Amino acid sequence: MSDAVEPWIEELLQAGNAPNKMTDKQRRIFEAAIEVFAEKGFAASSTSEIAQRAGVAEGTIFRHYKTKKELLVSIVTPTMVKMIAPFVLREFNDVLNKEYDSYDQFLRAMIANRISFLQKNMSLLKIVVQEIPFHPDLQEQFKQVVLLKIIDRLEIVIDKFKAAGKLADLPSTTIMRLTISAVMGYIATRTFYGMREDAIWDDERELEATIGFLMKGLAP
Repeated sequence: MSDAVEPWIEELLQAGNAPNKMTDKQRRIFEAAIEVFAEKGFAASSTSEIAQRAGVAEGTIFRHYKTKKELLVSIVTPTMVKMIAPFVLREFNDVLNKEYDSYDQFLRAMIANRISFLQKNMSLLKIVVQEIPFHPDLQEQFKQVVLLKIIDRLEIVIDKFKAAGKLADLPSTTIMRLTISAVMGYIATRTFYGMREDAIWDDERELEATIGFLMKGLAP
């Protein structure tokens, strides 16, 4: 396993994955499972590789989890969704709680905040992107625990700029959808393509193009 533990993983481990703290072996299995699922995705992962990275016998995993699916569902993703939500929102609250003179100023702060967060917590993004689309129960958890809270906060910010005449008179949900689509498109492309050594990517140009596109389309 890698020596560096991402902040969200460390926070989960310190909080414990259950009413009782994890044993050292459980902790190693937890970290190894996250690494392997993030690198390869659930379908291409094997419990033997997880066991090898954790430095335990494969049978040790099956004493706690009957199948690989149970390992994913019982230890990694739902726990991540439920326990990581306060961590994600706490990081984001720094942006949402501040006052901004314009919507583009807010967008710049939001984008910088999310990029910083993802750079420190890449396996979190990978697991969410790779696994949640294929697990309806996890989609519902993610929606209820994370997404709806963020949407509620974003709506307040958008309503404020609309009331001040700084955004188009469109439904707040429409503005939110357009904003999230453009911002997440930029961040995802930057993360998975723009950071490659062989990529032709001008980050400042792409950022300005994204913000300019939104501000032109959402101008009052």
